[in-house]
Amino acid sequence: MSDADHPLAGKRGLVLEDEFLIALDLEELLQGAGAEIVSVSRIEQALDTLRDGGHFDFAVLDRHLGSTTSASVGAACADRKIPFLYLTGSRGSGRSEQPGPGAPVVEKPYRPDVLIEAIRGLLDGR
Repeated sequence: MSDADHPLAGKRGLVLEDEFLIALDLEELLQGAGAEIVSVSRIEQALDTLRDGGHFDFAVLDRHLGSTTSASVGAACADRKIPFLYLTGSRGSGRSEQPGPGAPVVEKPYRPDVLIEAIRGLLDGR
């Protein structure tokens, strides 16, 4: 298999997603791209995992979880120098509402190739 078949080979990612089926889809997609994935559904779990879960190369964070946002997890990722992006079902949410500079946003429903390319961009510092 080539790098093109597994563009995230050797990378470890954190996924924060509260919708079960979307979380499963993300996990399957990212593992299929070669990444090791730790998937959580609550902000507290994500913060604990970041603190105690070892090294992460990237994070994919659902922007809206119930009545709150994942801004605290984004801030924790930024503090740990873990590149991250937000997923959102809110059309047109854009970068302007995101904490910190340059947090990319991928809108749901996402195309798998667009999400993988966005993660590759994070890893390459784009």
